[in-house]
Amino acid sequence: MSAALQATNEPPVLRGGEGAVAVLTLNRPASRNSLSRAMLAALSAELAAVAADDGVRAVVLAANGPAFSAGHDLKELTARRADPDGGEAFFRECMAACAAVMQAVAGLPQPVVAAVEGIATAAGCQLVATCDLAVAAETARFATPGVDIGLFCSTPAVALSRAVARKPAMEMLLLGEMVPAEEARRIGLVNRVVPAGQAFGAAMGLAQRIASRSAVAVRMGKRAFNRQLGLPLPDAYEAAGAVMVENLLAEDAAEGIGAFIGKRQPAWRHR
Repeated sequence: MSAALQATNEPPVLRGGEGAVAVLTLNRPASRNSLSRAMLAALSAELAAVAADDGVRAVVLAANGPAFSAGHDLKELTARRADPDGGEAFFRECMAACAAVMQAVAGLPQPVVAAVEGIATAAGCQLVATCDLAVAAETARFATPGVDIGLFCSTPAVALSRAVARKPAMEMLLLGEMVPAEEARRIGLVNRVVPAGQAFGAAMGLAQRIASRSAVAVRMGKRAFNRQLGLPLPDAYEAAGAVMVENLLAEDAAEGIGAFIGKRQPAWRHR
């Protein structure tokens, strides 16, 4: 069996893990892990499985091959122009599927850490921007280059504009230029930059630290953080205050505060 055929026969997304950290790996290196309909469907299914798994307390999102993800599969999209409607129905289906995956990442109870080696462009950059944290190799590069081919990156802009400030986001969207890893860190697209080949290990390190905390506190915190972002200031404080009260009533908060006062390590029960 050829290497290409063997790769095609493997799942588009692989699930592994270590302890309480799940690892989801994009697994179509020959197509630069483009977000085809098959890739999106597989990623959606794996995210749903992780969300329902109480044993998972953090997630690392990685990729096989020289690219993290090159975004939508342009060959797949172009082929559907031959459809009777010019591809409109399929295009709508793809955009809806991609939006659902991005929202699944943002809404996942567990924090998601991206491990980026190589390029992350268009919807691939969108995926990185959607993750809660991101670690990039110093050789990684990011872009939203749709403007170069007459297709503005409007959906990647949703995630990008929520991860970085307005002007850096618009610069990426209007110019389509590759952004080096250090610049991506400076503008807030990624958290940390590490030597080439070390992004996965560094992302795992962050995920394991997160997983060592109280799962109930982390889940409440992620949900509250994302919710308050879209609220007016008084409403944001009201919503966050309600979560703080809920968190204070949890067993782990009592344990953690007691451990802090008693100068001992907490024994989390994740409830």
